[in-house]
Amino acid sequence: MGREPAASRGEKPRIRGGDAPAEALAWWNQASFFAIFAAPKNRTAGTAWRGRLSGECAMKTFRSIHLDLLPKHFEMGPVEKRLVEWWEAEGLYRYDPSRPREETFVVDTPPPTVSGSLHVGHIFSYTHTDITARFQRMLGKNIFYPMGWDDNGLPTERRVQNYFHVRADVNAPHVPDLQLEQASADTAKQPARLVSRPNFIKLCNQVTREDEKAFKSLWSSIGLSVDWEAEYATIDDHSRQVAQLSFLDLYEKGHVYSVDAPTMWDVDFQTAVAQAEVEDRPQAGAFHPIEFAVEGSDARFTIATTRPELLAACVGVTAHPEDERYKALFGKRAITPLFRVPVPIFPSELADPTKGTGILMVCTFGDATDVHWWRQMKLPLRQIIGRNGRLLPLTFGAPGWESLDGAAAQTFYAGIQGKTVKQARTAMVELLRREDGAARPGLGAPLLGEPKPIERDVKFFEKGDLPLEFISTRQWFVRLMDKKEQLLAYGARVKWHPEHMGTRYRNWTENLQLDWCISRQRYFGVQFPVWYALDQEGRPLYDKPLLASRERLPVDPTVDVPQGYQAAQRGQPHGFVAETDVFDTWFTSSLTPQIATGWPMDAERHRKLFPADIRPQSHEIIRTWAFYTVAKAMLHEDTIPWRDVLISGWVLDPDRKKMSKSRGNVVTPTHLIEAYGADAVRYWSASARLGVDTAFDEKVFKVGKRLVTKLFNASKYVVSQTAQVHPVTHELDRAFLWKLAALVEQVTASHQQFEFAAGLAATESFFWSAFTDTYLELVKTRAREGAAGGEPARGSAVASLRLGLEVLLRLFAPVLPFITEEVWRWAFAEESGHKSIHRAPWPQAGLFAGIDKPAHPGSFATAEAALQAANKRKSELGAGVGRGFSMLKLAANPATLQSLRLVQEDVLSAIRCPQVELVAKAELADSAVEVLDAVLAPPTEKGAEGGGSSES
Repeated sequence: MGREPAASRGEKPRIRGGDAPAEALAWWNQASFFAIFAAPKNRTAGTAWRGRLSGECAMKTFRSIHLDLLPKHFEMGPVEKRLVEWWEAEGLYRYDPSRPREETFVVDTPPPTVSGSLHVGHIFSYTHTDITARFQRMLGKNIFYPMGWDDNGLPTERRVQNYFHVRADVNAPHVPDLQLEQASADTAKQPARLVSRPNFIKLCNQVTREDEKAFKSLWSSIGLSVDWEAEYATIDDHSRQVAQLSFLDLYEKGHVYSVDAPTMWDVDFQTAVAQAEVEDRPQAGAFHPIEFAVEGSDARFTIATTRPELLAACVGVTAHPEDERYKALFGKRAITPLFRVPVPIFPSELADPTKGTGILMVCTFGDATDVHWWRQMKLPLRQIIGRNGRLLPLTFGAPGWESLDGAAAQTFYAGIQGKTVKQARTAMVELLRREDGAARPGLGAPLLGEPKPIERDVKFFEKGDLPLEFISTRQWFVRLMDKKEQLLAYGARVKWHPEHMGTRYRNWTENLQLDWCISRQRYFGVQFPVWYALDQEGRPLYDKPLLASRERLPVDPTVDVPQGYQAAQRGQPHGFVAETDVFDTWFTSSLTPQIATGWPMDAERHRKLFPADIRPQSHEIIRTWAFYTVAKAMLHEDTIPWRDVLISGWVLDPDRKKMSKSRGNVVTPTHLIEAYGADAVRYWSASARLGVDTAFDEKVFKVGKRLVTKLFNASKYVVSQTAQVHPVTHELDRAFLWKLAALVEQVTASHQQFEFAAGLAATESFFWSAFTDTYLELVKTRAREGAAGGEPARGSAVASLRLGLEVLLRLFAPVLPFITEEVWRWAFAEESGHKSIHRAPWPQAGLFAGIDKPAHPGSFATAEAALQAANKRKSELGAGVGRGFSMLKLAANPATLQSLRLVQEDVLSAIRCPQVELVAKAELADSAVEVLDAVLAPPTEKGAEGGGSSES
């Protein structure tokens, strides 16, 4: 404090968030704040209280900060950058592992997909999480708030393919130290370069590292209070180890299995997909009426199919058992047109008599029902669609491909072989128009009329562009179908916010149809810790997988060697071969609570942090991320992974469509932060309730920026006020603070229920209406030096202003961390002993216990109503609010008049009126004030600052 004041050195310094000279700051501390400001409750003890005040507070004043020392404007960019750096340097948001679990609040943060740039939809949902973390931190909780990067999987692969214009190929030669630049427009027109799997993985790591840096910078700029020492990536060694341990644990418990079976397959990405990754999309199609014959009779029937290209894969025909049209056919065999293959006709209650002609082909495979019939009836497998989506070569007449006329069948099939599904469908229509393609000679062309256009739902991989196919491949699965009741019970133990989102989990679980397919035929992912022994012919023994030991994890089976083998035995008879598939990215992402908490290697850390307190996420991935995470926690540790799930809605574009990178309708947040400031962007995010879709509206950012500016200016006014320290004794001050205490209770309850939008709305409304528009205006005169009432009245006003501002700053802090921190460091950091507002305690209603209740419960509302009524009359008379009255007559009911008299001096000072006549009007509502008559003071007359009254 020995430093010479800046002003005396001829300088006009400005406070830069904590850089204020100590002599510009108030000296008193938080501990004595309420004791000093609280009036004595026992009025008879006034002498003793005055003696205490004179002993503790005599000649002490609020040492204000002169306006010349404060910045004129809130310079968002520089302040935000400086505060982010300061927060990080101070370690403000670091988790303290020494504190017990009951004092800790754990966030299972969603790791964003690292495959390009973030958009405002990400800012939207991640801000919701941060608001909750900041609130809990101010409650005194030890916050564990990690950040992960979901950088493995198909989105990253696609980004790398496009960025470098490459494709991974297991047969491509490996190039050590391969260095590639981003592909130019000209390069992108050429065939993609084929690179080895190790080269491709290295390129993926290279791109994701750069993306992670950009993401981290954006998260910091928006003010996320993440502990960056708890950062992880779902492809790093630790995450790979945890994922592989998860697989081994599930395998040992009998929850995973491998089988060669029909699986949903994306022909574009050329990988299996799980049921949870599938979505229905409306597609144009057509019913094709195709005539079939019946073996050994003249009977024939028509099937209306939307997939004529699968005719060569037809292995059966079915209809409903009660359908009289086809009862006589059951037990016989149908003859397919073109290929003349005899197939069984059987009844099934799954057949819909009202769909098409009521009788349908069973093919391998058109959909999941075909798979069911194939298994139930033990039908042969005739797979004609390859993994690349083109029709495979085959030989009619060979075993498994019997035909009554193999040569003719082969000729017809040559017309579709090698084509894509769509091309084959078009070609098949033309083939079916030929008379020589009849199921039985002499019947005529099998296509009985033109295809009838329809629209139908078709299943797609959520990230794919082509319809899914069912292709028989060997895959790994987690058994879930036998655990649906358990999964429902565990999901019910979690609290869902909003509550109805729990119904989505329940509906998904109840309608689950398949076990979880966890293997993917891709490159950039976590490898299975599995090899297969080879027999004497070099064939893999899939029923006896070789598993890595837990101590060796993580392993790459394409590089590492299983125990008991030598590297030279790879691919040799009696040797081994690696499992080349990788885990479904959800298999790893469903372990985020375990990855972040050290399971199972660091048991003590895991015990302190698991289960988590909250899981924030969006509603469309309840069926994937939430469901799979519940499943993993249940299967591994027989518990739930978190206590509460916070489900955010989508951000919609102006056309009310979901904003997403794949749709190309995203808005990137950088320019919004630059234009409106991080707090304004957070304000927009916080204004939306959980689970509710929100339209992108730039007007809301403007409202947020206006709030920040008003908070900045109001704070400057308050901290620049000075007075001798006195208790809060004035009626208006006590009424204001009791109203503020009620707000604290309301906002606290909102945050505790994760209803931050309601908490923000209440705080914002109070700030504008009660604090700046009303209370500041009412006490400005009394807070000035030399005002009527003397130092006690002035001290009461300044004490209430400062307490009001401090509490409002704390209430705003979770949503507006930058402006509140900046103002806090002007004065309140020194006063309170908390260098950051984000480490200061959340305000509690008990803080106001030492302040007397107002004499009348409606006095503040009455003062507010009187001020508004007077200003409205000024406006009606064409005058500004600064113009005074020379005469004013106000009416209110008797109870309101009683409260008005208690605050009359402040009201008259604010409206610049020396005298008022109060009139009783019983019919008016409580706290309602009506102007009966008014005369404006002359323009040159400012009016008195207060005055008496006459009543009638």
